[in-house]
Amino acid sequence: ELAFLMEPDDIIAVRDRPLMLNCQVEGEGPITITWRRNGVPVAVGVRTAVLANGTLLIRNFSKRRESNETDAGEYECAAQNRYGMLISRKARVQLASLPRFLSHPQSLMVDEGGVARLSCQVRGVPEANITWQRDQQTLSTDDPRYTLLPNGVLQITGVQRSDSGFFRCVASNIANVRFSHEAQLSVTGSRIYKEPVILSGPQNLTINIHQTAILECIATGNPRPIVSWSRLDGRSIGVEGVQVLGTGNLMISDATLQHSGVYVCSANRPGSRSRRTAQGRLVVQAPPEFVQWPQSVSRPTGGSAVFSCTATGVPEPHLIWLKNGKLLIPGGNVKLTNGNT
Repeated sequence: ELAFLMEPDDIIAVRDRPLMLNCQVEGEGPITITWRRNGVPVAVGVRTAVLANGTLLIRNFSKRRESNETDAGEYECAAQNRYGMLISRKARVQLASLPRFLSHPQSLMVDEGGVARLSCQVRGVPEANITWQRDQQTLSTDDPRYTLLPNGVLQITGVQRSDSGFFRCVASNIANVRFSHEAQLSVTGSRIYKEPVILSGPQNLTINIHQTAILECIATGNPRPIVSWSRLDGRSIGVEGVQVLGTGNLMISDATLQHSGVYVCSANRPGSRSRRTAQGRLVVQAPPEFVQWPQSVSRPTGGSAVFSCTATGVPEPHLIWLKNGKLLIPGGNVKLTNGNT
């Protein structure tokens, strides 16, 4: 028999650096291990080698701009002995990158005591870490009036004249460092009565189980509105793993399937029934997980063999069967019942 001790993991590679993908197998020898990328065998040569323990070594991970060729893709290892072939999970290998900003912060004018919201957007692989600078000096977020959300949003509450200046985003990851355009924050002295306004409400968000969800809600008005949260279905949001960031952003840590739902942010003017609301849907997904695995069996010629396999996940996983690494299609003496047997 054959069994994997270690399968390749999804990984992010850096251009011009070595990359190793693990594949360790146990079983009766001799065992031959080969690798495929996007279904095509990986040629062993000067740049690529399969080590004695089955690990694939790419000595110089590359992407050639002129031909758009790249070592990125889906990798799988195949282990074979005299009993058959076993195919590993597909490992997604991405090239680290940090393209230019998709959006830059915009200049704005805010009343003293009001609320400022600056944002930028960049898509990096891996996800970029975003910090902010004011007048090209790193902005300290020790001041509780400053809230920096992971998606690159900077919120400033109770704006003061000393907050004026030129702001820009700094995005960085293992591939690069980039600076956004500058935006000017101007603070005016007028403080007149204003009804509550939600500057930015929660967006629809899909995350995986155990990840952290941050639902934004920032409101302005005079007097300053009070922000509160509820669920549209009336269920309690709960307190475990739930906290408020800044003056109204909802953070749910270690999310579970029960956290899925529509969340409503309300901005209320103190001492009155005047309020504004905004809502967003949170979807928590769970990756496929096997509950029941097929067991090895021995049967005489002409007998019947039954293999069962059950998996859970959100959304519900789709099951396929492989025989010696090749897709098994029902027909003839092969029957599939209930999608899993």
